[in-house]
Amino acid sequence: MNPMAQEALVARLARTLRENDSWTGETHIQKATYLLEVLADVPFDFDFILYKHGPFSFELRDELGNMQADRYLSREPQDPPYGPRFSVTESGRQLEERFAKTMARYGSKVDWIAAQLRDKGVASLERLATALWVTTHEGDGLGLEERVELLRGIKRHVSEENAAQAVREIDELLASAPS
Repeated sequence: MNPMAQEALVARLARTLRENDSWTGETHIQKATYLLEVLADVPFDFDFILYKHGPFSFELRDELGNMQADRYLSREPQDPPYGPRFSVTESGRQLEERFAKTMARYGSKVDWIAAQLRDKGVASLERLATALWVTTHEGDGLGLEERVELLRGIKRHVSEENAAQAVREIDELLASAPS
């Protein structure tokens, strides 16, 4: 995907997450981008690895910094212990408008994931994205219990109940994801 088109999609993602009452911190954008790429076949050019808090892309982190430098995104500091939130600037909205074809092709998928993640906190997003990682990277064809065990092997702090809930939710998202 064209790098500027990719930035336009990231701007749309940040905007629609905020419009859906998401916190829209870096973790929210990281996990939403990963979910979009895997669930909805949005061809981002970010490599994700399994990291401290689930799938993470250092390239996306750099891109968010570049988008701030280019004034497409701004970071809004919050009172401790909360981290900053991202918001889309007027330049970011104009970037979205310049890539109308990209928005027509992928915008509904971005809107879909923002609606799915609307009220999720970082712990829930970590579990959900890791459940998707386990399902697609290690657990293809495995049942719920085996994938819960794999998730808990990676994230020992996640309870069995929360792991099972995340795997079930990923199964539902996989079944309902826009193609």
